[in-house]
Amino acid sequence: MVLYVVTGPPASGKTTYVQAHATPGAVVIDWDALATALTAGPGDSHRHPRPVQQVAHRARRAAIREGLRQSRGHDVWVVHSAPCPEAMAEYQAHGAHVITIDPGQDVVLARCEQLRPPASRDAALRWYAQRDTPPHPTMRVQSDITLSNDHGSRDW
Repeated sequence: MVLYVVTGPPASGKTTYVQAHATPGAVVIDWDALATALTAGPGDSHRHPRPVQQVAHRARRAAIREGLRQSRGHDVWVVHSAPCPEAMAEYQAHGAHVITIDPGQDVVLARCEQLRPPASRDAALRWYAQRDTPPHPTMRVQSDITLSNDHGSRDW
């Protein structure tokens, strides 16, 4: 089976891409979905109290470790905006197919302004500043997905 790692800036359409391409029953590891699941009551999937963020980060690390093991016999999708070199090396050691979703900086910044907390814009600008030298081979998808609500992720 296959390990897919979906990268890209905040508000690029990573979660939307995974929802459109993952087969039913596939494992999907997405920080925002985990944080939302760990939060009581309705709320914004991109704004969480610090304790929820900390629990979600630890849960995501554990989910990724187990997901890497499960990817030998099951499709696993990891939404990971900008993996650090160590994370990317581990993904590659497991034969990851890396897919980068990038509809372009102007589109992403407009989405951040409309749909995300202010820190998302800064994260998107950092992602674009670092993308000129990608640390891994990727399949780039120029996404024109229309988003009403998108879930990005954070580094581990």
